[in-house]
Amino acid sequence: MELADPLGADPSVVPTVGSKELVALLPTLLGLHRGTVLIPEVAYPTYEVGAVVAGLAVVRTDTPPTDPGDAVLVWLNSPGNPHGRVLTDEQLGAWVTWGRAHGVPVVADECYIELGWDVAPRSLLHPDIAGPDHRGLLAVHSLSKQSTAAGYRAGLLSGDPALVRRVWEVRRHLGLLVPTPVQAAMVAALGDDEHVERQRERYGRRRDRLAAAVRAAGARIDHSEAGLYLWVTRDEDCWTTIDWLAERGVVAAPGTFYGPAGARHVRMALTATDERVDAAVQRLAG
Repeated sequence: MELADPLGADPSVVPTVGSKELVALLPTLLGLHRGTVLIPEVAYPTYEVGAVVAGLAVVRTDTPPTDPGDAVLVWLNSPGNPHGRVLTDEQLGAWVTWGRAHGVPVVADECYIELGWDVAPRSLLHPDIAGPDHRGLLAVHSLSKQSTAAGYRAGLLSGDPALVRRVWEVRRHLGLLVPTPVQAAMVAALGDDEHVERQRERYGRRRDRLAAAVRAAGARIDHSEAGLYLWVTRDEDCWTTIDWLAERGVVAAPGTFYGPAGARHVRMALTATDERVDAAVQRLAG
């Protein structure tokens, strides 16, 4: 990893204070004051929060609109939170083509990209998708998931050097600087694939146990081909499912937290300890 040179040529990578800070502030950091931010139909709530903070409108869509209207920014999330959906190369490529055609930056939140289960997620910045350069494209990454380093607040923004530079110029005046010891820890973690694979295997074992218990209890799992969550439905209102789980001593997040399209799903996380996951498995069986 090469950290941004504060005074030299345009950087293509800049460390951030975790990824949530970047997601919440990106429209503001890019100087967007009017227009619409496009976010996924089912999405991490902070994409919308960041738009609202900047005074922008929000439209939810999973496909590039025929009419760009006043769109000023696109958020993608693959693998997705909460549903673990992975966008194909064709879907990512369609957004790249659309964004460049209309002059709209396309940003991919890739915090779960190392946690593919049924498919291998690919970055928006991969040359097979982005082409020979990263013009108009940004990717957000975090060590919180792959390295269980949430407390370090260790994130990265990479992509189009012109866009990265614009973000860096504003962030430094807001005091959003990552301490040197944290940057050193990031370099060490990003240079070691072994610990990432061990953590991935740990999540995978939890996923297998919990998914089997959910299905045995009569629920269905949609998407969930990557990431840290199971997107569960009993084909009923999500709050009814939340009550059903609560009666068994199991806590989940209602799908409506992530948009109207999530109204019949709940999100179950793989981030609890092995002991807690085993307890949930037993309670679902009971």
